[in-house]
Amino acid sequence: MLQLLTVTVANPDGLNFILGQTHFIKSVEDIHEALFESVPGLAFGLAFCEASGKRLVRRSGTDAGLVELACTNAQAIGAGHSFIVFLGQGFFPINVLPKVRAVPEVCRVFCATANPTEVVIGETGQGRGILGVVDGFPPLGIESDDDIAGRKALLREFGYKG
Repeated sequence: MLQLLTVTVANPDGLNFILGQTHFIKSVEDIHEALFESVPGLAFGLAFCEASGKRLVRRSGTDAGLVELACTNAQAIGAGHSFIVFLGQGFFPINVLPKVRAVPEVCRVFCATANPTEVVIGETGQGRGILGVVDGFPPLGIESDDDIAGRKALLREFGYKG
């Protein structure tokens, strides 16, 4: 029997996080190294749900509070081989995603966001799997010409476009 449920990602400070799926315990060290090498001084916490053996929430990071937040969320989600990374204040997924995706064990990234997020879970007698995510809220309309100009100005202010 399949039961559908949602788990709300606990993110009291509105931090950016990455939720994904990987396939091997080695992922913890490899994702840690990819993050560490991506941005000098990156503060992050990483948790990984081991799917066999001891079935522990494996953890790593550079900030104890972020590691604890990642572990709390990983345990609540409870899906085998899932991982979650919380980035410190002022750090953004766009700066680390290419390196995370390049980790050989990483199978999928479900989301990279700071939005309120619900994880859609399928649960069977065997365990849990992530079916998808609800990232943020539905649109309220279509952008105007002023909105387009504002979006372009913001990207240039952040240095993402010249």
